[in-house]
Amino acid sequence: MNGGCHRIPGAGSPPSCSWQKMCSCMLSCCLALQHLAVQASLLCIFHLLLLPTLPEEQPQAASELLARSLFACGISTILQTCLGSRLPLVQIPSFEYLVPAMVLSSHRSVSASADRNGTAAASVCPAPHCDIAGSRAASLREVSGAVVVSGLVQLVLGASGVCGWAARRCGPMVLAPSLSIVGLSAYKEAAFFCSANWGVALLLVLLAVTFSQHLGSCRLPCCAWGGYVAPSIPTLRTFSVLLPFAGICIVCAILSHLRIPWDSLELAMEQLPWANSTGRSPWLWIPYPGEGGWPLLTPRALAVGIAMAVGGSVNSVGCYVLCGRLLRAPRPPPDACNRGLCAEALGSLLAGLLGAAGGTASSIANACASSLTQAGSRLSVQVSALVCVLLGMSPRLAGLLTRIPLVVHGGVLCVTYAVAVGTGISYFQYADIDSGRNIFIVGFTMFMALLVPRWLSTTPVHLATGWVPLDLLFLSLLMVPVFLTGFLSFFLENTVSGTLEERGLLAKVAAARRGDRCPWGERGDTSHVYGLPAGLRRLLPPSRCKAFPCCFLCPGREEEEEEEGGGRAAEEGTATTGEGTHLLLKVGTVEMQSERRPSETEMPVWHAAA
Repeated sequence: MNGGCHRIPGAGSPPSCSWQKMCSCMLSCCLALQHLAVQASLLCIFHLLLLPTLPEEQPQAASELLARSLFACGISTILQTCLGSRLPLVQIPSFEYLVPAMVLSSHRSVSASADRNGTAAASVCPAPHCDIAGSRAASLREVSGAVVVSGLVQLVLGASGVCGWAARRCGPMVLAPSLSIVGLSAYKEAAFFCSANWGVALLLVLLAVTFSQHLGSCRLPCCAWGGYVAPSIPTLRTFSVLLPFAGICIVCAILSHLRIPWDSLELAMEQLPWANSTGRSPWLWIPYPGEGGWPLLTPRALAVGIAMAVGGSVNSVGCYVLCGRLLRAPRPPPDACNRGLCAEALGSLLAGLLGAAGGTASSIANACASSLTQAGSRLSVQVSALVCVLLGMSPRLAGLLTRIPLVVHGGVLCVTYAVAVGTGISYFQYADIDSGRNIFIVGFTMFMALLVPRWLSTTPVHLATGWVPLDLLFLSLLMVPVFLTGFLSFFLENTVSGTLEERGLLAKVAAARRGDRCPWGERGDTSHVYGLPAGLRRLLPPSRCKAFPCCFLCPGREEEEEEEGGGRAAEEGTATTGEGTHLLLKVGTVEMQSERRPSETEMPVWHAAA
């Protein structure tokens, strides 16, 4: 944290500032461990749901797949926080990658089964001496090929400015239902994993709610030395995800050691081969492209890859806006969205070339965890990324993550994705929700986003155009609720006539005329949050940065004017607080006073990695 060390009355001279830096490093490491816990849970969820759909999957390869994903996610997180959107966003294979991958692998499994039964002429293994292991490898290679295609498509969307163009035209009536569906789309997975033991899952949720909402004012000193204490932090609130996570894992380990049955037998049997694969994995293993065979590019992989890219891009734009709002930063400008999508694209390309089963996308759960704990630090996210890279180089250590109880995964989903639902609902306040136009848009988009995937999951044969790649493309897109909500709300918002007041844009227009910041984060000084590091800006002259195709990755003239206006406001003493901070203050608590500005220790840190 910034600021001097706090002295206790009657003490001697203050200690060296190196102790204060040590406290800050310790806090960043603990926050990094919290991000890593949430990220590990989501990675395990992705592979636990995907591996059963692969044709006769190898359980012993689970830890190696997890290590590849960890390595790619760590690299992508570093790119995102240093060169991308610069938001403290952790990268994971999101559900927008999971659904198309499951569609592709399930279709391949059905084709392989039909071919073995002699009921179809489709061949999954055309080689004359192929075996089942080769079929398994080909299935994973085809999924990796789809991930590579998704990375290429996302790179085009980011470098061409399409992502920033769409993000700039998303008003409250687009953001509200989209962010709400982001949270609601995980309810089935949460219920599935919580069903291992609902009592233990509810205990985790109860602890997280108690620490973050009821005991949020409990403070403990970060460190003490010679009668001096560093600035205290709200310990229980800051670690309201890590402490329940660790506590429930310890409780489950004790119950298992005492031979007390506490989890569902069916889920435990599904977890058994996944967890037993750890002992056969190597301690040190450097992943490199093409190790298990190069990605298999087929028409089916091309179609599914496009669906992955479109769904992942919609999720990423929503995650940028969500993270900025949760951390009370200005709304991301178009150039930051473009850079962020390009960083995710590079991570997906790396993941696909390494043979991972999923690409990289911004983690909604980690962003919501930062809001729940009121701690947003770029440095802690970068530390967790380095740990991910190290775990990715050791499948044996990465396989230890498979020991996390299934019920913990469900509890993490319940706690984190609930924040996304609430954040989406909060955007309704900026539009006229009593308007019949808006009521129809919200109700229709959210209802169809939940109805269509449910219908297709039960009767996928109804979607048949006669060409398999086109069927997979439509099926992969229509089974992603986030894409459906974003597409329908964006289309209806821009085609159905409505006044500026109904659409929630009247305040935006009035604020733009006054030169103020829009209530839902449209304007404001964004350079300290989303701007590239100073060293990189010195290496890139403006003339080179403004050239095509880099012009969409740099601030435009309008954004530069906004930043200059924010700088002038800062000189006059009317700008928002600066960058040198670590923690966010929870709105509505006794710590926040409406008449004063928040202190430096109560806001998020953005410059830690600059």
